[in-house]
Amino acid sequence: MSPVIASVPWSPLWQGLLNGMGWLLAKIYELVPNWGISIILLTVAIRLVLLPLGIKQIRSMQHMQAIQPKIKALQVKYKGNRQKQQEEIMKLYQEYGVSPFSGCWPVLLQFPILIAMYSVVRFPQHPIHIPTDSSLYRVVQRQIPERTPDGALITSQKQVDEALAKGTSSAGTDFLYMNLLCSAVQAGNPNATLGDRVNVGGKTATLAYPVDCGTGVATRIPYYLFAALMFATTWYQQRQMQRASPPGAASQQQQAMLKVMPIMFGVFGIFFPVGLVLYWTASNLWQSGQQHFMLKNRPTAETLVARADGEKKPAKKGFFSRMMERAEEERKRREGTVRKPPPRRPGPPRSAGGRPGTQPPKKPGSGGSGGPGDRKKRPKR
Repeated sequence: MSPVIASVPWSPLWQGLLNGMGWLLAKIYELVPNWGISIILLTVAIRLVLLPLGIKQIRSMQHMQAIQPKIKALQVKYKGNRQKQQEEIMKLYQEYGVSPFSGCWPVLLQFPILIAMYSVVRFPQHPIHIPTDSSLYRVVQRQIPERTPDGALITSQKQVDEALAKGTSSAGTDFLYMNLLCSAVQAGNPNATLGDRVNVGGKTATLAYPVDCGTGVATRIPYYLFAALMFATTWYQQRQMQRASPPGAASQQQQAMLKVMPIMFGVFGIFFPVGLVLYWTASNLWQSGQQHFMLKNRPTAETLVARADGEKKPAKKGFFSRMMERAEEERKRREGTVRKPPPRRPGPPRSAGGRPGTQPPKKPGSGGSGGPGDRKKRPKR
């Protein structure tokens, strides 16, 4: 591991995760001495851990589809007021306990797990994450020796050549006529090499480990097939999610990501070790089956809307809903603190000229004292 990564504060936690996955993989290999099947079983275990999150993702999609007609109605109603439109849509999300971003978390969470699996199944690796007293470790050491026969750490190419003088064997790391240490680029090459860099006395030394990745064109077919399966299953899973999502629910960035991911992983499938390709393909198949089962048995939009309208207790608010609620409260608080202009105090009556303290002259006959309109003061004829 590079010194930069080792200095990161969360590095011990990350190394603990890698060591835990390597330990579990080694334990599965003890029960089923086939590395390919062990990787598939580990994939199933990981998907079971992520199952609640996957169910939440699909439920969120269903609820988004249910309230989509109401969202469109709000967009039409407040077409000329963008701010009011967003406020009403956020209130609708809070009412139904829906977060528009909850469907992205399972997809994003797969990336650190993929990186962790890459660190576990890629060889050579430093530090190694498989227990040194396990059968899987001994199987890998036949091709990628970490120590010399007398127990010393290998730090030179000469030690590598001496450790592999008796030849190498892919027994224990093979699966469906593939060596899981190899990639599709190395397929069909009996003299392929896996490179490694070690730090010796403050200097970096490059080591090359010869690995048998098969001979002839026919041996390349399984490698290419799994690379194609990695692309196809990723594309199908994303396509499945797009069809299940309501129209307009995904932003342009999300749609672009869904289109780029299959191509990106198709390229990865050519250069990654086929053991990692096997993990990703098995994970996609599991996820596609899970989504097919839940989407096939989903309730209709009318049922979900009626169920949400009939609930007395509001649904549990997510992180996004709570943040929007706090922002709305803060906006109302700020509006309440704006001072209104004080009311105008009544002043003395103003004259016709606008000067205070003088009254306008009264018209004749208006009933004022001493005026011609006063009948008591009028002289007798």
